[in-house]
Amino acid sequence: MSLWQDVQDTARQIFTNYNYKEIQTPAFEEMELFARSMGKTSDVVQKQMLNLQSQKKSDAGDIHSGELSLRPEGTASVVRMYIENALDRKENISKFFYIGPMFRGERPQKGRLRQFHQIGVEVIGPGASHPYLDAEVIALNVGLLKAFGLKDFELKINTLGTLDNKGNIRELLLNKLKPKTKELCSDCQDRIGRNVFRVLDCKNKSCQKIVKGIGLGYDWLDDESMAYFVQVKEGLDALGVKYKEDPSLVRGLDYYTHTVFEITGSSMGSQDAVSAGGRYDHLVSQLGGAEVPAIGFALGIERTILAMGKSQELAVTPPDAYIVGLDDLSFKKGFEVLSILRSMDISSDMSFRVSSMKSQMRLADKVGARSVIIMGELELEKECVALKDMETGDQEEVSIKNNDYAGLVDKLRERQQ
Repeated sequence: MSLWQDVQDTARQIFTNYNYKEIQTPAFEEMELFARSMGKTSDVVQKQMLNLQSQKKSDAGDIHSGELSLRPEGTASVVRMYIENALDRKENISKFFYIGPMFRGERPQKGRLRQFHQIGVEVIGPGASHPYLDAEVIALNVGLLKAFGLKDFELKINTLGTLDNKGNIRELLLNKLKPKTKELCSDCQDRIGRNVFRVLDCKNKSCQKIVKGIGLGYDWLDDESMAYFVQVKEGLDALGVKYKEDPSLVRGLDYYTHTVFEITGSSMGSQDAVSAGGRYDHLVSQLGGAEVPAIGFALGIERTILAMGKSQELAVTPPDAYIVGLDDLSFKKGFEVLSILRSMDISSDMSFRVSSMKSQMRLADKVGARSVIIMGELELEKECVALKDMETGDQEEVSIKNNDYAGLVDKLRERQQ
C-alpha cells in the first residue's frame, strides 16, 4: 500500500508540473457511451463489458440506451464530461488526469484483473492539434514511469494517419490476411470480420509471424499524415525521448487516428503493455460535441508495480513516538499525551495493554518508533516523561509540568529532521 500511494503521489506532483487538473468521473456510465466510443465490434464491448443491469437485447444484438456498464476505460467518460460542460467554448486546451478503478470481464491473471486501476491523461480542445503536443504527452508518460523507478521498458510509436488512411490500411490488411484465415488462431479468424486491426495485437506466435510477413510500411499514408508523424518524432528527439517505430502497432479501439504509442515492461515476465495511448481527433464530435482534436494515454497501476519488481517496495513510515505506560495511572496519562502529540502532527502510538517495560519496548522496536516516551509512577510524581532515542539509546528527562508539552514536542520535532 505504501508503494501504491507513492505512485499516486508522484503522479500528482508531475501532473501539477505539466499543468494538468485532476478529474473524477463515475464508475459506471450508459453502455451506449462505450459502444459508440470504442466501437461495437471491439473486443472490450463484445467480450469484456461488465453490466450493472440486465435487459434483453433485440434479435439483432443492438444495445439499448439506458443500459449501464462499469467503465472499462476512462477516455469516454472524460469526453462526455467535456461535452456536457461545453468546455470547447471556455478553454483552448483542457488538460485532465484521473486515477481510479476500471472494470473488464477478463480471466484474472498476472497483471490482468477484473477490477484494475489506471492513471490516465486526456488533452482536449481547439488548440490541441500540434504534433509537439503528441510529443509532450508521450514524454509525460515516459517521465512518469521513470519517476516511479521503472527502468526496463520500451516505447513503441506508430501513426494510423487520417480516417481515410485507416480505411486504406484496413483494406490492405483484409487483402493480405483473408487468404491466410485458416492459419490464424480462432480469435483472429473472428477478428478479420469484426475488426481486422485487432489481428495486429494478437500475442499468438503464429499470428505474429503472419503479420510480420505482410511487411507493413507507410505507403498507404498521405503526405500530410506522414509530415505530421515526422514532426512528432522531431518533438520526441528534442526532448531526448528514445523510441522505436513499429508500423504494426495499432490500438484496438475505433477512435484512434494519427499517433499511437505503447510502452512495454519486460520485467513483468511478458510483453504486455504497461501503458498505451494515442490521438483521437474525431471522438468528441462522434459523441455529439464539437469537432476538436484530442490525445491521451493510460497506464495500469498494478502492471506498473509488477514491472517495478520487489526491489522497489517501500518501508512503512514508522511513528515518531511510542508511549509506554507502566501502570494504570500512567497508561491514562499516556493516552492523553498521545492525543496531544497527534494534534501537533507528531505521529505516535501506544500499546493498549499495560504490561512490562520489556514487553512494551519490544513493541516499540517492532514498529520502528524513533523515540519512546516512558511514563511510570516516578514520572507522574515529577510531572515529566523519560524520552528515549531508539537509535542512539540516549535517554533524558523532559518536563510536562502543568500540562505544558511544548518542550516534548520540540524535542520530537528535532528528531523528525
